[in-house]
Amino acid sequence: MRFTSETSSDGVCEQLFTLGGIPGVLWTPEGATGTRPLIVMGHGGGQHKKAPGILARARRFVAECDFAVVAVDVPGHGDRPKEAEYHRIATENQARVAAGEELAPLIAGFQALVARRTVPEWQAVLDAVQQREHVGAGPVGYWGVSLGCGLGVPFVAAEPRVRAAVLGLGGALASAEDAARITVPVEFLVQWDDERVPRDQSLALFDALASAEKTLHANPGKHGDIPAFELESTLRFFSRHLA
Repeated sequence: MRFTSETSSDGVCEQLFTLGGIPGVLWTPEGATGTRPLIVMGHGGGQHKKAPGILARARRFVAECDFAVVAVDVPGHGDRPKEAEYHRIATENQARVAAGEELAPLIAGFQALVARRTVPEWQAVLDAVQQREHVGAGPVGYWGVSLGCGLGVPFVAAEPRVRAAVLGLGGALASAEDAARITVPVEFLVQWDDERVPRDQSLALFDALASAEKTLHANPGKHGDIPAFELESTLRFFSRHLA
């Protein structure tokens, strides 16, 4: 793990890093020492590790909860090189949708393909970050919606260090089998008028989760319209399960 820059503001330290060609960012309390909870965050499709929604949540996790937060660029996003195969699939999917095919199954297939690569990458990042003295091997949470859900469900299912997860804006077509292996507490977000993920598929993914403690948060609005108050709920959720 090689750190490439470090900045601090308002009590939050931001360190950019690379690990085996994976660009990422680690946020911690300024001057932090010792072990603390760590949140792994997965960004949405077409976004990157410092997208506004990721950055805003990460800084609040650090400033208000004393957590560490890590996010990395998914293949083909952010500072990673464009992937010819992924670009080809995306272009083909656009043409298929234009020809009348349903969008959700195409998204599901693409996410399943990318997840086979990102799950081991994220586990390697988790290994490296938890070796840092100011993070340590404390409890781990996961936050990810949309693409971050499609990749996050198999990651949470495969990673025993994750003790709680916030997921959502995803459907069962991509993740139902992996969801059945998740038993940690989950807060699950659904946008009732989602134009990208059919409501019945979102509810089916929630049903597929094997967690004894799982909460469905359904709000009116389209795919990108998550209400601001859901961040407050997320802060309380992770504080309860990780602090």
